[in-house]
Amino acid sequence: MDVDQFDFILPQENIALRPAEPRDSSRLLVIKAEGELEDRKFGDLLDYLNPGDALVFNDTRVIPAQFEGRRERDGIVARVSITLHRRLSANKWAAFAKGAKKLRVGERISFGSDQQVCLAGALDAQVTGKGDGGEIELAFDLSGPVLDEAMMAVGHMPLPPYIASKRAVDERDISDYQTFYARNDGAVAAPTAGLHFSDEIFSRLEQKGVSKHFVTLHVGAGTFLPVKVDDTDDHKMHYENGIISSEVAAELNAVHAGGGRIVSVGTTSLRLLESAVGSEGQINEWSGATDIFITPGHRFKAVDMLITNFHLPRSTLFMLVSAFSGLEVMQSAYDHAIRDNYRFYSYGDASLLYCNR
Repeated sequence: MDVDQFDFILPQENIALRPAEPRDSSRLLVIKAEGELEDRKFGDLLDYLNPGDALVFNDTRVIPAQFEGRRERDGIVARVSITLHRRLSANKWAAFAKGAKKLRVGERISFGSDQQVCLAGALDAQVTGKGDGGEIELAFDLSGPVLDEAMMAVGHMPLPPYIASKRAVDERDISDYQTFYARNDGAVAAPTAGLHFSDEIFSRLEQKGVSKHFVTLHVGAGTFLPVKVDDTDDHKMHYENGIISSEVAAELNAVHAGGGRIVSVGTTSLRLLESAVGSEGQINEWSGATDIFITPGHRFKAVDMLITNFHLPRSTLFMLVSAFSGLEVMQSAYDHAIRDNYRFYSYGDASLLYCNR
């Protein structure tokens, strides 16, 4: 498809630089399958859920995945900025690097301060591979939990570029850019639909008989990359690692068998569920990487409703929601959201989408 179909003009004042306080006080735009729109508060979400429905959350935890480093060549020291995006092994990561073309395979990069960051020594890595679009492969001298400890000491929270370009990362972001139920370290971007939830809403879900289920998709920095091609068929998605346990798969299949609906909290949960679903609509256990790219024409088998924030123009995520509810429906919904001053992107308001099957 022509990528221009997914373009729209978003005023800068619609971009949220801080989340709503409290989290569940954000706005909620309900987008029905036939295109009907309802302006609500996020706390009204339960009005659209029935006993027996199931919410699926991504419990990945954001790690401080941005690093400033130094590379020395022929006595000249150059600064290197990297963002990790997918773990490859106990000591290897795929990363995006500014000025990656100037890096050479075999070169070493030192991160953090000039002092040791942990008992095992300084946080250093070697460039072991280079790919397209600024992607490199790094092999750190440290490994496993020791590497994780060092990364926590010297890394920075990877706020999206549309926020980081407008203000500096601060202490508030450490908690703001993390779901309250996050428990599995590995993401370099938050599953932001989950930022609207609170303990109170979890309690109300339980009281109403709506079940909660947790999967893990470690969101990569590729989610921020612009689509630079003219046709969606030419766009390359980056892999992200995910897990659906056999227990969760069985529970979700039982929900559908009992007439309940599966509601994905975020596009990350949805992408993982749609990666794991079989030809007959059964959700399977999953452990591994997915690079699924969902555009209009995709037949959704696992998910009936989607909770998600408002996305960037020409982005893979706007393509996904257009596939879920219909391109014309989403174009109309976003026009309404912009006119009515909804807050966009990671710290913005939420929408509830019905699948247009």
